Amino acid sequence: QVQLVESGGGSVQPGGSLRLSCAASGSILSISVMGWYRQVPGKERELVATSPAGGSAHYADSVKGRFTISRDNAEKTLYLQMNSLKPEDTAVYYCNYWVRSSYGRPFSDYWGQGTQVAVSS
Repeated sequence: QVQLVESGGGSVQPGGSLRLSCAASGSILSISVMGWYRQVPGKERELVATSPAGGSAHYADSVKGRFTISRDNAEKTLYLQMNSLKPEDTAVYYCNYWVRSSYGRPFSDYWGQGTQVAVSS
């Protein structure tokens, strides 16, 4: 089993910054794609940014130029630096990893429990 734990959420004024982290533990042989998603009540979860192993990051248009995703493969940790935050960035942010737990097994995706980000004046 794999566990993901997000941290770093909170309340901030418009224009402010936050840095989210996602730490993984459990049976992990390798990780392919790591990503951040967000969800507001009544809406579907949406992609924020993804980081494929050995590939280029992908961002939602709404966060391009403001958010930066990064990963520490050795520590199995994912980050999201969020700058110039806007009220519309308010949401619960979730991390997602595609993990292979052992040789011969397919990759499976895992989700964290979410961390709240609130942007308001």
